[in-house]
Amino acid sequence: MTRIQAVNDFVVKFANVNGSGSASANELFAKSIIRMGVPVSPRNIFPSNIQGLPTWYEVRVTDQGYLGRRGGVDMMVAMNPQTWDEDVAEISPGGYLFYDNTKPLPKSRFRDDITVIGVPLTEICNAAYSDPRQRQLFKNIIYVGALSSLLDIDPAAIEKLFAEQYRGKEKLLDSNIKALNLGRDYAAAHLDCDIGLKVKPSDRVGDRIFIDGNSAAALGLVYGGATVCAWYPITPSSSLAESFIKYCQTLRVDPETGKNLFASVQAEDELASIGMVIGAGWNGARAFTATSGPGVSLMTEFIGLAYFAEIPATIINVQRGGPSTGMPTRTQQADILSCAYASNGDTKHVLLFPEDPHECFEFSATALDLADRLQTPVFVMTDLDIGMNQRLSAPFVWDDARAYDRGKVMTEEELEAGKTFGRYLDVDGDGIPYRTYPGTHPKRGAYFTRGTTKDRYARYSEEGPVYVDNMERLVKKFETAKSLVPQPLTRPAKKATRNGVLFFGSTSPSMHEALDRLEAAGEHLDAMRIRAYPFCDDVMDFIARHDRVFIVEQNRDGQLRGMLINEGGIDPAKMIAVLHYDGTPITARFIVADIADKLARYNVTPIKKVAS
Repeated sequence: MTRIQAVNDFVVKFANVNGSGSASANELFAKSIIRMGVPVSPRNIFPSNIQGLPTWYEVRVTDQGYLGRRGGVDMMVAMNPQTWDEDVAEISPGGYLFYDNTKPLPKSRFRDDITVIGVPLTEICNAAYSDPRQRQLFKNIIYVGALSSLLDIDPAAIEKLFAEQYRGKEKLLDSNIKALNLGRDYAAAHLDCDIGLKVKPSDRVGDRIFIDGNSAAALGLVYGGATVCAWYPITPSSSLAESFIKYCQTLRVDPETGKNLFASVQAEDELASIGMVIGAGWNGARAFTATSGPGVSLMTEFIGLAYFAEIPATIINVQRGGPSTGMPTRTQQADILSCAYASNGDTKHVLLFPEDPHECFEFSATALDLADRLQTPVFVMTDLDIGMNQRLSAPFVWDDARAYDRGKVMTEEELEAGKTFGRYLDVDGDGIPYRTYPGTHPKRGAYFTRGTTKDRYARYSEEGPVYVDNMERLVKKFETAKSLVPQPLTRPAKKATRNGVLFFGSTSPSMHEALDRLEAAGEHLDAMRIRAYPFCDDVMDFIARHDRVFIVEQNRDGQLRGMLINEGGIDPAKMIAVLHYDGTPITARFIVADIADKLARYNVTPIKKVAS
């Protein structure tokens, strides 16, 4: 058997039971490697219950800095008897199995092509601790200690993390260090097998921060000027609203009076929450809600009102598996259509597609500007993979001189001077009318806000030409949005090619690794990351320049592909779907295999085997 040998380039997966206290220990493992200067990218795959069901935590270690899932497992830490068989089966040939061997297992439960590492974790815990809860919690720390010895993880890095976590709580600090050393001491004394996976100190982390997308988006909303949050709890978006409140309690409190300069309302349901956001936006506040797919479904009637009455609203959709309740704790990119065309009738909404926490911060602030500028709902389309998983991210930067774009708001002075005001009057030819805040002027600038048809001066009308005039202006406004939204980013191939690939959002980290691996195999693709809808002309030009365009997305029906075909009048035959939708984040290996397989159908000479 050839054992996997790798330094700073491997995947460790932890298989645990939900509610066992393993999450903090597994995160400690990941963070300790970061403290050694080695990039990691963890993924938490957890069930939609509090306790008892299987949960997994996957840590990608890579000096090359890839932050997407690679695919495959080099070491499995198997702590859940319920999932033992599938966990063992997932290990790559030549990989490693780490488990609690307090109770011996028959040889038939193992594989001949992997290295088995047994540590009597339960026995060690029972000898060291009498309290049942301590035995469970510290067993997790003991296996982190044993792994740190096997993989050459610096124990000082772990102890420093303990010191930061338990500052002022020396008793907890000492007990955790004791458990860590129990694992390290056992490994040093009893485990002499050749572990080919090692962590070596590096300097590849740089100044990057370690943060989840929900926290990043919440901070972006604070800096972007949001003062009103109305929300209803729903996985996986709840922590975004909670983080917003936490940040506001520090950054949105009057230093002299101690009064809050923000409002956060946990509404009775999603419909009420978006109604509050629209009401606040109508009044001139910057307001948002955080939700997921089922919440958007309930909000669509009010979203249509905001679109047609032209009221700013920002909606952060942290997507999860669907339809209906679907998979509440799994990730997908499957709300693209439901958000782009939310509500009845002819509607089109602006969508922003962040790829990581850094863009969650940027795009959340940008969404508030766009909502005001365009006087319309704007969606930030993140997902569970970005929102709830911590990852390395470029530091956030905010220019204190940046002015909020409040859009076309007519002032009291302008109204007093006799400037013509029509609430739905297109003065500048960009489809965007002027609005006023309530109470701006005692006599001028008032209007009725309607969800029904109206003329340019907000007067009720059911006349066909008036309706068409209004709807065509909304189309013109959507065209204007093309120049305001984040523009796509391209990655030209190193060699001329007639093949291209489009991708967006959380697919991006794995996509970059997949492109490198395809290039190494001699297959070159021009790549473009779409960052917003409406699609700008560059996207359509990119498609036109290529014979075949792969569209990589995480849903069943190729929703982005369908929108591109529909919006651009594109021949469906040239648009080739690469679809991943099992609820786990897409992997580089999946992308490579699927694209390589599809390319082989078109190429006269199949490309050489892509290295995994």
